[in-house]
Amino acid sequence: MAARKDVDAAPEEFRAALEQFRSARLRPEILCEEMPAPQRIAPYSAALSADLNVAGEEVGGGRIVLLYDPAGNDAWLGSFRCVAYARADIDPEMVTDPLLSAVGWTWLLEALQSHDAGFLAPSGTVTRVASESFGGMADEPGSAELEVRASWSPLGPLGAHVEAWGDLLCTAAGLPPVPPGVVALPNRRGQRAR
Repeated sequence: MAARKDVDAAPEEFRAALEQFRSARLRPEILCEEMPAPQRIAPYSAALSADLNVAGEEVGGGRIVLLYDPAGNDAWLGSFRCVAYARADIDPEMVTDPLLSAVGWTWLLEALQSHDAGFLAPSGTVTRVASESFGGMADEPGSAELEVRASWSPLGPLGAHVEAWGDLLCTAAGLPPVPPGVVALPNRRGQRAR
């Protein structure tokens, strides 16, 4: 995150977006905090990182970055860009499913749509990773992960985009969706450390 004086000197449009970005409500399984944002991609930026914990075990994590260029960027089709990364442990048998990557991308698009988080110019990759242990580690069970790396130009309130990213983290890790109308309550540690 940029130094406080940099945020105070930022254009009002970025400060308003940053407030929305920071105030997003995430599920209690997501422990989220601000982190240093890339400084060379855009004149103004902010970032959040998250760990997804279920029953005391980390099952995923990620980060989301908000980029802002007051002059606009032709590739973004606007002044703002969200860049997100989501990683989740998956069943090792799932990693061979040829449709898994396409499904992972669909999870992102559906999460954005379910939060009425309008967007333009989406792009990204979905990666499946499988690990098997050998030698002195042969007793370790195999593991697999799904990684979604994506960017899009947000339309509308930024909080909806952060909440959609949170849903992507949970969906990729296999957590059931929160029913419509149910509001997630913060966990004991709080949603976000500042």
